[in-house]
Amino acid sequence: MEFRVLGPVEVRRDGRRAPFSGAKLHTVLAALLVAREEVVSDERLCRLLWGWAPPATVSAQLYTYISRLRKILGADALIDRRPPGYAMSIGNSTLDLREFEDLAHDGREALLREDFEKAGDLLRDALAKWNGLPFANATEYLADAEAPRLIEARTVALELRITADLALGRHEQITGELTGLVAEFPLRERIRCQLMTALYRSGRQADAIHLYHHGRAVLSEELGVNPGEGLQSTYRALLDGTLDRRPRPAPALLSPARPSGPDGSGHPAPAMLPPDTVDFTGRERELGLLCRALAPERQSAGRPRRVLVTGMAGLGKTALAVHAAHRCQRDFPDGQLYADLRSPDGTPRHPTRVLLHLLRALGPVDDVPVTADQDHLVRLYRERTRGRQLLIVLDNASGAAQLGPLLPNTPEPAVLVTGRTALPTVAGAHTVALAPLEARDSMALLAAAAGPDRLAAAPRAASAIVEHCAGLPLALRIVGTRIAARPRCSPDRLAGRLADPATRLRELHSGDLDVHTSLLPSWRALVPEVREVFPVLAGLGPQPFPAADAALALNRPEGEAERLLEALADAALLEVSGADERGQPCYLFHPLVRLFALSLGEDAAAPAEPAGRTEHNRRLTHRP
Repeated sequence: MEFRVLGPVEVRRDGRRAPFSGAKLHTVLAALLVAREEVVSDERLCRLLWGWAPPATVSAQLYTYISRLRKILGADALIDRRPPGYAMSIGNSTLDLREFEDLAHDGREALLREDFEKAGDLLRDALAKWNGLPFANATEYLADAEAPRLIEARTVALELRITADLALGRHEQITGELTGLVAEFPLRERIRCQLMTALYRSGRQADAIHLYHHGRAVLSEELGVNPGEGLQSTYRALLDGTLDRRPRPAPALLSPARPSGPDGSGHPAPAMLPPDTVDFTGRERELGLLCRALAPERQSAGRPRRVLVTGMAGLGKTALAVHAAHRCQRDFPDGQLYADLRSPDGTPRHPTRVLLHLLRALGPVDDVPVTADQDHLVRLYRERTRGRQLLIVLDNASGAAQLGPLLPNTPEPAVLVTGRTALPTVAGAHTVALAPLEARDSMALLAAAAGPDRLAAAPRAASAIVEHCAGLPLALRIVGTRIAARPRCSPDRLAGRLADPATRLRELHSGDLDVHTSLLPSWRALVPEVREVFPVLAGLGPQPFPAADAALALNRPEGEAERLLEALADAALLEVSGADERGQPCYLFHPLVRLFALSLGEDAAAPAEPAGRTEHNRRLTHRP
């Protein structure tokens, strides 16, 4: 199957177009395709479909579009519900956008090697993947959000192809094409430089000089600026008679220049990443998504690299983000920054404190003002990150208000954020929503923490432990650590204690690692009304349930019950899992979250208190 978005959105099966109709269906398909197997949130899909005026039936309509797509695409594509949205995998099918980007990347690499013939061929093949304006038959909201960066990527590829042609002496063949491009992109200085070169080498020096002065006037009138260094140096070479030399690819075109330090003073690049997890296990798909989203090629398309990892407490968001950051470290020669946005007591850290922490790392330390003026610190932070190939890891973000001041305002720095909820500031194409580990990866993680020999000697106990931990990496690491610390004790004993739901949470504790404590900040962040109904809903059982069942249990209208359920889903304390016979969404507790909710009992409505072992030991125990 072939998927196309570089022009009208199309699906072709065996060379024939699949029967698609309607701008909104094309929009949902295109949004999922462009995300490249990453999660597209419901909120983003809603905005791409209806802008800022969605209908009251938005949830039902969105579910209908997804159902229609699944029916049309069949087994050739898999669309998964992964809160807070959907992700699609196209398997062995082709996507013209992916083919374009791969060919353009290879062409750029060939230019770096000065293999101009191969570079030109590859870039021509890349440009041939285009069939008009991207998303031509989708909504205007999708086109406005996604088309500019793709058009920019196409224009860059076109500039690179022309660079190869000029290096091969094909100036006469491309002069007409360049004349049209300058008319189409009058403010694009590199294309103007290329036409000046082609004109001069074709014996048209006067036309080349006139083209420069025309460009200078346009830049002044439209933007109020003078020509950049590239255009000025081309003009000087024209006057000096050196423009006929075969040009080499401009370094700025292939790889943006980087300053030696935040102020050009040679300050050492910051290296703030926490140590990598030695026995990191599983998450290969998610790791690949993160590394691709952080790759330098994404920045070259002019789009900020902002990646969000979401999921409930204990799923290993920080471990995955840090592991991905270490794997991508060489792509960020200007350094790596790290900040935990949550205080030890679980409360969000104020952005001013985080900014001071990051600015001291960026240096020079003596130039960091001692001030609480957040606006001043934000300006300084953005000055010191501008134009630098930095990786900024912001861990445990609580919301857009906290995160906004910590985001650079230029595309060169990449930002990797972890948080338990979707964040509009970074949500979109690059949201990776973590799910519990599969049984095989769970067993591998348990073996890495406990020692494979210990588990091999007790296979039944190992299988039981994996089942009781329900794919939660934190729980698996706790149990593995406890087994490793007790070489004379059989894993069977611990498996037996975990088998009782009434005591399971108490057993999932080792040193500073504690499943119950890790879930407390999410619960404390709930408004009192939602906090109160949390244990009541857990009493509905371990199976998925619709809002109608919750309404009966809470003795509230169904619409109000759904609002409370969505608040818990937003806090990563509840999952959206399929739909009932009416097409309404169903909700599901993770097994350990459900035990946590039941353990709160009447204390669920009590005022928030600092976490501690006293509270932990006071937990009520409930059987499911």
